[in-house]
Amino acid sequence: MTIKEEVRDLFAVPQGYYLAHCISHDFALGAGIAKQFTEVYNMRKKLNKFYGFSRSVVGETCLVDNVFNLITKERYFEKPTYGSLIKCLKDMKDQMSNLMISKLAIPQIGCGLDRLNWENVRAIIEEVFNDTDVEILVCIL
Repeated sequence: MTIKEEVRDLFAVPQGYYLAHCISHDFALGAGIAKQFTEVYNMRKKLNKFYGFSRSVVGETCLVDNVFNLITKERYFEKPTYGSLIKCLKDMKDQMSNLMISKLAIPQIGCGLDRLNWENVRAIIEEVFNDTDVEILVCIL
């Protein structure tokens, strides 16, 4: 596993990368980077169509197109925990392994409006993915 941090637009990474971000179980996607995913990918509509509120849970990662949506909290106004983030990252890692996905581009997940500490989150990502060949590109605004 390698992690590289760069100042760049997450939505302009080269083809071949899958993207990931944190969302709430209510699929609000009304602020922050989640709102941009709705604007770029029509993500709210796709999540509701393919997963729906009753078929998804906190700690699960919903893959839509080339985007992993990490459900880290119940409602948009709540804050995630490191525990819910770890569950999502492990679920995403399993899905990536099953689908043979080796390139992932992310923002500093959980660290914008969700207020988690990036150094802690980075350490968790390194621990979860340490036994993989995944290349992780962290796009910093």
